Amino acid sequence: MPDRVKVLSIDGGGIRGIIPALVLAEVERRTGRPAARLFDLIAGTSAGGILACALAKPGALSAERLVDLFEKEGARIFSRSIWQRIRSGQGLVDEKYDAAALEEVLGRYLGDARLRDTVTDILVPTYDTERRRPEFFKSARAREDPKLDFPLREVARATASAPTYFEPLLLDDRPLIDGGVFAVNPGMCALAEVLRHAPLEEVVLVSLGTGQLTRPYPWEEVKDWGLLEWARPLIDVVFDGSSDVVDYQLTQVLGEARFFRFQTELTSASDDLDDASERNLRALRLTGERLIAEGARELDAALAAIGP
Repeated sequence: MPDRVKVLSIDGGGIRGIIPALVLAEVERRTGRPAARLFDLIAGTSAGGILACALAKPGALSAERLVDLFEKEGARIFSRSIWQRIRSGQGLVDEKYDAAALEEVLGRYLGDARLRDTVTDILVPTYDTERRRPEFFKSARAREDPKLDFPLREVARATASAPTYFEPLLLDDRPLIDGGVFAVNPGMCALAEVLRHAPLEEVVLVSLGTGQLTRPYPWEEVKDWGLLEWARPLIDVVFDGSSDVVDYQLTQVLGEARFFRFQTELTSASDDLDDASERNLRALRLTGERLIAEGARELDAALAAIGP
């Protein structure tokens, strides 16, 4: 058993996934090593799940290349034809986006690699809407049972199927949606996974956020809201609140010497999951770069904790 069990956890957040991608690019620059070689387990939800699959696949993509995925492909993934806008009622009666562009990008970046092939273990949450329960794609299980092995492009597509944004993925007769509905921050799921095989005192966990939501909902605005008004804000509140709870739990359980959280407020960039405009992509890049600069000392401490 190694002295340290090193875990990387990456939040969901749609186009805001550029922020953890930038942090990982800095990690790879500082260490001179691929991120997958630095960690024993990478857990990721939604955009974080896409990053986990891409970082851990054979011939792993560099984090810098994954920054390009968001900056160069985001506008295609989050684009709508006039027909899609009409058919979906602007996302009110059908999913907001056709998943074809997302699937094409995932196929191009992830190829034919399968869950069992990853160079380090990954854990990717999704949710089965028919059986009404969380499901986890695990590379360790896929190596033991061929029935639990799937192409990484399908794993990523399942965890990125955010309700109202993309159609659920039907995989082995299971309708799967974004794991963010219960684990937008998958850090505690990752910790539970490694504690099956390692004692708590050996775990070091690095957690990457996709930006803290700052849009306020004041009393005067929300006090008379009904179902229609709460529909979209409620998703943001649930995602943001659950992420913060996991941050608190991991801080209490692991302590500051073995838990490192990299998160920042979205003061200039939009907190929308799908704002892939040039202006917002620039703002997200600047947000990520600011996080790296302001968290330089903590990043040094995290890299020292995970060791060579």
